[in-house]
Amino acid sequence: MKATLHSLLVVAGLVAGAYGAAAQQPSAPVRHSFSLQEALAYAGKNNAQVKNALLDIRIQKEANREVAAAAYPSITASGSITDNLKLQTTLLPGEFLGQPPGTFVPVTFGTKYITSGSVDLSQVVFDGQVLVGLQARRTSLAWKAKNAEITEEMIRTNVYKVYYQLVLSRTQIALLDANIDLLKKLKHDAQVMYDNGFAEKLDVDKSDVQLTNLETEKEKVLLSVTTGYNGLKILLGIPVRDELVLTDTLNDEQIKAGVLQTADFQYEDRRDFQYLQLSKRLNEYNVKRYQYSKLPSFSLAANYNKQIQRNELNFGGDWFTASYIALRVSWPIFRGFATNAKINQARLAVLQNNNQVDNLKLSIDNEIETAKNSFKSAVAVMDYQKKNMKLAETVYGQTKKKFEIGTGSQTEINTAQTDLKTAQSNYINALYDAIIAKVDFLKATGKL
Repeated sequence: MKATLHSLLVVAGLVAGAYGAAAQQPSAPVRHSFSLQEALAYAGKNNAQVKNALLDIRIQKEANREVAAAAYPSITASGSITDNLKLQTTLLPGEFLGQPPGTFVPVTFGTKYITSGSVDLSQVVFDGQVLVGLQARRTSLAWKAKNAEITEEMIRTNVYKVYYQLVLSRTQIALLDANIDLLKKLKHDAQVMYDNGFAEKLDVDKSDVQLTNLETEKEKVLLSVTTGYNGLKILLGIPVRDELVLTDTLNDEQIKAGVLQTADFQYEDRRDFQYLQLSKRLNEYNVKRYQYSKLPSFSLAANYNKQIQRNELNFGGDWFTASYIALRVSWPIFRGFATNAKINQARLAVLQNNNQVDNLKLSIDNEIETAKNSFKSAVAVMDYQKKNMKLAETVYGQTKKKFEIGTGSQTEINTAQTDLKTAQSNYINALYDAIIAKVDFLKATGKL
């Protein structure tokens, strides 16, 4: 199971690198017991990437509220107290004040203190860009939601694969333990025969070498399993120090369960296809937004103002009132062709989306066909390896009987044991390859 264990290490390493956890205060370890479906549900709520993707949806909801705010009235209140430290001096012609013509008299106007307060109101009546922004809100939210689904699907895929890898590792370790027990018995028998002069020291040494190799392999498998469990814990969003127990089992009948059909498959079943469709729709809104920016915009404005002027700072007496209402029009006549350039860019982005959709269709077709063929091949190999393992068990049993009655050699029994161990490893690898092929097929058809 060397290649398979290597893949587990790669997956676990990538997961650990992607999710590096921040240091926390240690707490008592917690025991988690999960079936596959329970693990998937837990990851969907606690995986860091999934949680961030769900937060992106909430962020988009707030962004939509911000867009909607442009269509609501805007009301602003303001006030000021001005202290004219030195009033401005103005020269008036002297004849205005009974002075000789040609002379000027310096005078000042105003009061030392001016206190005012006002309320301003503005309301968009029509703005093309605001209108398109309001129309695009639902699509923007759906786009973020679809991205969250894609993220969750990616995590589900990884959980599927690592979970089943670890489930099969239990079987692998059990088989290694069984083979180690067999070799210990063979080594003991060889030692007894050697002590009685019926075997060579070489036969004892061969058994010892095989036993050491198996014990070394088991240690490597245990290390890989520990690494895999840690990777799965991070995928699930639980602390590495916690205990994780996997309750599901896996056999060839479970893998074959369920008929894999593609007749009812639609491209729209794929989340990445839906995501591209939403991206295209958003780019189409961009085209519309820039087109509408050429239209005039209308808004209402109103102001209500109160003011008092005094040479002493007080708020008594009469306040002077001023107010107005206005309808404002803004019409962009010429912007140096910038708007046309933006429209063309948005249209080209839509064409890029079309190309991406077409290319994704080709990729999906290839992915489904490859996954289907891989699954068929993996199931065939699994069945073959299961038969081969049964045959190896039979051969080993017969060879062991011959060895025990003295008609078989130490070399024959060692060879039969090695063949049995190889057949068992090949069967476990075939099981894993088959379940991975099934997961890949379900993902390719949008059913994972």
